[in-house]
Amino acid sequence: MYALNEAERSAIEKLEAIAAEKIAPFAADVDENGRFPSEAMGALAESGYWGLTVPTEFGGMGFGLSAIAAAVDTVAQKDASTAMVYLMHLCGVAAYNAAGDKFADQLKGAAAGKHLSTLAWSERGSRSHFWAPMSQEELDGDTVYLSGIKSWVTSAGLANGYVATTRAAGSDNPMAVSLYVISDTDSGFTVEKPWNAMGMRGNMSAPMVMERVSVSSSTRIGEAGAAMDVMMGAVLPVFAIGNSACSIGVAEGAVAATQQHLLNSKLHHLDQSLADLPNLRERLARMRIRTDQARAYLAATIGVATSGDPAAMLMVLGTKAQAAEAAIEVTDLGMRACGGVAFSKHLGIERNFRDARAMTVMAPTSDVLHDFVGKALLGMELFG
Repeated sequence: MYALNEAERSAIEKLEAIAAEKIAPFAADVDENGRFPSEAMGALAESGYWGLTVPTEFGGMGFGLSAIAAAVDTVAQKDASTAMVYLMHLCGVAAYNAAGDKFADQLKGAAAGKHLSTLAWSERGSRSHFWAPMSQEELDGDTVYLSGIKSWVTSAGLANGYVATTRAAGSDNPMAVSLYVISDTDSGFTVEKPWNAMGMRGNMSAPMVMERVSVSSSTRIGEAGAAMDVMMGAVLPVFAIGNSACSIGVAEGAVAATQQHLLNSKLHHLDQSLADLPNLRERLARMRIRTDQARAYLAATIGVATSGDPAAMLMVLGTKAQAAEAAIEVTDLGMRACGGVAFSKHLGIERNFRDARAMTVMAPTSDVLHDFVGKALLGMELFG
C-alpha cells in the first residue's frame, strides 16, 4: 500500500530478512527484561538503515515518508520496542535534515551506523503538550545553558544526539521555542530512573534531567524562538506517520500470530482444527480488515503529505490516532481468539496487546489528536 519505488522496495525486502533473523529472536527477551534492543539496533546500524532518510550526499539512502512507514511497519511486526527506538532516531534525523548541511557530521554518522539520535521534547510541567516547554534557555554570548526535566526520552542515556526543545530566552510565550542538539559528550544531564513500563519495555524512555547543560548557539536548529516551523513541518510528519506505522506493525504481528495459532491448533477430542470454528474465523477476519483499513489510511496520508496539499496536516494528525485505536482493537481480538495460550505469553500476542497501548498515550495522545482534528475542522487555532 505504501507505493514504494524499486529502490525502496529492495531496501524493505532486505529489512524483512533482517527483522526475521536479527530482531524477532530477541524480542521476547527485550520485553521480559526491559532492556535496550542492542542486537536489533546493531543489525540496523550495520546494514545502513540508520541512514534510511539521510541524504545520499552524506552516505544515506535518501528515502522519504513512504519508506519510513514501510520500514517502521516491518520492524514493529517483530518488535515494537525496536521500532520505536528506530522511529525516534528517524525523527532526530528529520530535524538534522531541516538544518541543511549544518549537522553533516551527525548525518554522516547516522548513515555509518555510528550516531543514534532521538527527541527530548515533552516535559513534566506541560505533559502531553510537547510543543510548550517549561524550561527556558539562558544565554551568555555564544554559549547556551539548558536546564529542565525532559520526560519520556526514548533511548535515554544511550543516544548520541538529543534534539531538545526549550523556551526562548526572555520570552513569556510558551510557543516561542528554540531547538538545540545535545551531544552525549556534553556534561550536565543525567537519566533520572530506569524505564519500567507495561509495554514497549525496551525503548528505554526515561526522564532526562538537564542542569545547565552547556551548548554552543551553533547547535541550534532554525532561528531562536521559531522552532515550531521545524517541529511541525519537518519532524511531526515523520513522527506521526512513523508512529502510525508502528501501531500497524504491532497489529500485523498479532494477525500473523493469530492466523498461525488457528491453523496449527486442534480440539483433539473433536478432531477439529481451531480454524474450523466460525467465531474464531470471524475474529481473525475482523483483525485482517481493521489492520488493512489502518494501513490504507496511512498510505493515503502519505500521498496527501507528499503532494503538498495544504490539508495534509489534518490527516497527519489523524493517522496516529486512528492507527493506535486500530492496534488496540486488533490485539484485543487476537487475545480473545487465542484465549489462554495468548494470555500466557506463548504466542507474542500478549506483548502486542501491551505494546499497542503505548501509542495512544505517547504525546500527542489520541485524545489530544482528536481535539486537534476537531479544532481544525471548526477553523480554530490548534494551539490556542
